Amino acid sequence: MHFIDVAEITAIAGKGGDGAVAFRREAGVPRGGPNGGNGGRGGSIWLVASSLSSTLQDFRYRRSYKASPGQMGGGWNKTGSDGESHEVPVPCGTLVYDADTNEVICDLTAPGQRFCVAAGGKGGRGNYEFRSPHRQTPFVATPGRPGETRHLRLELKLLADIGLIGLPNAGKSTLLSRLTAARPKIADYPFTTLVPNLGIVDLGDFVSCTLADIPGLIEGAAEGAGLGHQFLRHLARTRLLLHLVDLAPMYEGVDPVHEAHAILNELKKYDEDLFNKPRWLVLNKLDLLQEEERAEKVAAFLKAFGGDTRYFTISAINGEGCKELTYAIMEHINQIAEQEQDAVTESAQESEIDIHDPLA
Repeated sequence: MHFIDVAEITAIAGKGGDGAVAFRREAGVPRGGPNGGNGGRGGSIWLVASSLSSTLQDFRYRRSYKASPGQMGGGWNKTGSDGESHEVPVPCGTLVYDADTNEVICDLTAPGQRFCVAAGGKGGRGNYEFRSPHRQTPFVATPGRPGETRHLRLELKLLADIGLIGLPNAGKSTLLSRLTAARPKIADYPFTTLVPNLGIVDLGDFVSCTLADIPGLIEGAAEGAGLGHQFLRHLARTRLLLHLVDLAPMYEGVDPVHEAHAILNELKKYDEDLFNKPRWLVLNKLDLLQEEERAEKVAAFLKAFGGDTRYFTISAINGEGCKELTYAIMEHINQIAEQEQDAVTESAQESEIDIHDPLA
C-alpha cells in the first residue's frame, strides 16, 4: 500500500548564536569600549501546504527535520547571521498534532498556507549590550537559546466535497468511475479498494466538486474487522455522504436493510459528527433486477429501512439514474456555496458596524 495518511516526525529548530565579547582596538582611540555583537537567531521549521503531493509517503523515509543554527556575533558590534529555516511541504488537508500532548497545532488546508511548528532560538547578547556608566568594560556575553524541538503527528484528511460509504462491492468505485475521470481498480471480490480514491465531478457551468471513495466498511469495523475505521477520517471534511446500498447482493441470505443499518452503526461508533452529516441513500445495481420488480424491491427496502432520508435509484455500471444524481449534487453544492457566501457577507457587515458605529 502506497497511501500513507498518518506519520510522525521530529522538528528541531536551530540554536541561536552566542553573543561575542570584543573591545574596540584602534589607534588614537583610547579605551574604545565594548563592541561585541549579538548572535543570530536559529532557523525555524515551517510546514507548508502543497497541492503537488496527495499522501504523507515522503515522511515514511525521513522522520527528522533540523534547521541550521545562528552564527556567533562578531567585533565592531556585528550581529551574527540567522540560521537557515527549513520548509517542509505537506499535502493540503494535513492536520498537525503535538505527539506528546495530542494538542492540535494547525490545520493546513489551502495551498501555500504555512505554519511555524518549531521556532529557532534567540541569539545571545554581546558585551556591547551590557555597557553602562558603571560597567564600562564588561567581559560578559550570553549564549544563544536552544531552538524548539517538537514531536509531531501528521494526519491527512482528504479535501473532498462528497464522500462514498457502503459495504465492499456496493459499487462505490464503479460510481466514482462513472461520475468522474478517476479509474480505480474494480473487481467482484470484497475489499478491491484498499486505499481512498479521489475524483472530480464536472457539474457544468465551471462548477465542480470532489468525490472521495474510501474502502468499504463491514459490521464490526470498530473492533478491527475488515480494514476497520482507519480511512474514515477522510470523510471528516465532506459536505455530503452518499450511502451506497446493493439491492442485489452477490450471496443468498444477505439482507440489504440489515447491511445498511450496520454501516450507519459503525459510522456512529466512529464519530457522531460524521454520522450527523447530510446523507443520501443511493440504491445501486438496478440492472440486476427485473424491471417489473424494481419498484416493489425499492419500496420494500425503504419501508424496512425507515426514516425520511433522501434516496436515488441507480445502476452505476450502465449509468442509469446517475445523471439525476449528478444534478442533485450540483444543486446541493450550489446551495451550500450560497449559504457560505451569505454568511461571509453578514460577517463583513457586522464587522463594518463594529468599526464605524461604536453605538450600534
